[in-house]
Amino acid sequence: MAALLGLRGKSVVTLLLACLLALIPAGLIGWKAVDDIHRHFAQAYAENYTLLQMQRIVSPVSRELVLSRRFADSVITREWLTHLEDETYRARFHEESEGFRRQLESQAYFIVDHASGAYFFNDGGQAQGASPTYHLSPDEPDDAWYFDLMASSASYNINVNVDRTLQQAMIWINVKVMENGEALGLAGGSIDLSDFLDRFMRQAPAGLLPMVVDRQGAIQVHPDIAQIAWSSFNTPLEAEESQRLHHLVGDADRIEVTRALQEAVHRPGTIHHLEVDFEGRPKLLTLGYIPELQWLLVSALDTGTAQLLESRWLWTLAVALTLILGTLLLAFAYATDRLILAPLNRLKASAQAIAGGDYRSRLPTERGDEIGALSQAFSRMASQVERYTRDLEGQVRERTRDLETAHAKVAAAHQQLGDSIQYASIIQRAILPDRQLERHLSHRYGVLWKPRDTVGGDFYVFRAGERGYLLGVVDCAGHGVPGAMMTMLARALIDQAMARRGADDPAALLADIDRHGRELLPADHLPSSIATNMDLGLVWVEPDRKQLTFAGAKIDLYASDGDSLTRLKANKRAIGHRRPGEYVNQTLAMSPAASYYLCSDGFLDQAGGSHGFGFGNPRFEALIKAQASHPLAEQMRAFEAALQAYRGALPQRDDITLLAFRAEPDEDLSPQSPTGPTAGPR
Repeated sequence: MAALLGLRGKSVVTLLLACLLALIPAGLIGWKAVDDIHRHFAQAYAENYTLLQMQRIVSPVSRELVLSRRFADSVITREWLTHLEDETYRARFHEESEGFRRQLESQAYFIVDHASGAYFFNDGGQAQGASPTYHLSPDEPDDAWYFDLMASSASYNINVNVDRTLQQAMIWINVKVMENGEALGLAGGSIDLSDFLDRFMRQAPAGLLPMVVDRQGAIQVHPDIAQIAWSSFNTPLEAEESQRLHHLVGDADRIEVTRALQEAVHRPGTIHHLEVDFEGRPKLLTLGYIPELQWLLVSALDTGTAQLLESRWLWTLAVALTLILGTLLLAFAYATDRLILAPLNRLKASAQAIAGGDYRSRLPTERGDEIGALSQAFSRMASQVERYTRDLEGQVRERTRDLETAHAKVAAAHQQLGDSIQYASIIQRAILPDRQLERHLSHRYGVLWKPRDTVGGDFYVFRAGERGYLLGVVDCAGHGVPGAMMTMLARALIDQAMARRGADDPAALLADIDRHGRELLPADHLPSSIATNMDLGLVWVEPDRKQLTFAGAKIDLYASDGDSLTRLKANKRAIGHRRPGEYVNQTLAMSPAASYYLCSDGFLDQAGGSHGFGFGNPRFEALIKAQASHPLAEQMRAFEAALQAYRGALPQRDDITLLAFRAEPDEDLSPQSPTGPTAGPR
């Protein structure tokens, strides 16, 4: 069976089995994902519904509260309560109160005279008369709400209550009427609880139960009127346990519900979620606090009943998954044929041709299995390789003779290379501006130039202009031939920069050289092991102004008259550093008694002494002060002698370049004293 299937059939069957096995965890993961999505939608749905209902509750109750407070604060209301029996004040109050009555939600208002306990109620059916609807008594338990409110510090309250006298279930807005801190009575309006429930509660979607509770969990509004804790606002602790939110949840969830109520009160404007056992079923409870009414809106969502996800979405997902699986199988079969089987057949044919010694012919591929045919082809190839091995020793002897011939050629090439390096040294010396220095500066300069090898990466530059001249020292990365090649490139970059910028702005020259060097040798096109950076110090000298301008990249300028020493520090980033530097010109007044020095790090880093440390800046600066007043040619010999003495038997570590100059010629220097490069390579 396996032989009949071949690789194509085997690969498709294997993929099919893998997909079927993968469907098991994928199904579990998918079910978990759908459940998480369902929970997320449930939370979002309940939260949005709670927020919407909070706004719908706050709006009418807040409007009723504002109107009731304006009614209670009215000057005419207070005057009438002060002169209750005066017909003039009664008529004015009736005219004023009628306007408030028409604006109130229930088209009715009430007002209580605190002094007499008279309770007046007007719903527009009769004119406001002198006789109250009834009188409130502190001995009557049903009237305790009024006396409790008047004894409290609150200026108003909102209460859900059944008025047994009026036989109405209402949401009452009770606002104190005050005059100079003294209570005159109570006034306000009401909202019919049945209408309130119809608008906000009984229209709830399937699977969602809204209710209103106070901060202690006493139910204020519920679709089932039997669940409401009547008159619980003033005496919340006296509410029946069966009329609390805690009674509707399981025993294990009551502590969590209490904590959620407290958090909602402390964080108004936010919606809190928790999953509880509500009336015997698992439900998602959302709570939001309404600080204006001191109520909490609670929504209990039955996620199994509410239509949060439509089943047609799941069927669409299942069909899409089936189509993806089928497409994957077809694509895998096609890819196996094109990417594996076809190349394998071509490789098999080639292997058979090589094994047969015929590189032009294509042998037939009549085999039961591709891998078996390929194995036989390579078996025959192995036999051919065995025959080739017999001639290997003769070929080795022939290769040995070839190697000896190649060695002789390498020796000749080495000789040519040495000659080429000597020639390169001559060329490198030719680019040094010794003649220009001698012609323009005479004996006002001195140079110590010592490449580590026959050729090196250090050189110095000079360019004369109409107002002055430019001097510089360049230290390219690398030694020997690579360093010398870098000097050619650096010299070209410097010449081009001076052609573009002129020679009187060292900082601009450094920036130009850095920018064009990066364009010529982009870092992302070079191996990380190859360094292309260079240290560079440039000085523009203006003899007429007795002033110099300096800018440097890791090469400082030193100035000394033998008594004091000044050091103009360069930017710490080299030209071509991975992060471009910012080069700034520094000016310095020139003194005829002072000498000025530019030096590459080969001098400062040369190892020597008893511990093999570098020469270092302190030792170099002390040497400058000791030699600054001497003729420059004598200074160069002293610098070289000091370096040689410090180095001892240790080899020269790096290329060394020291360039010194003065503003005025040395009068005590004889014309025959050389000031050019004092030594070649060591």
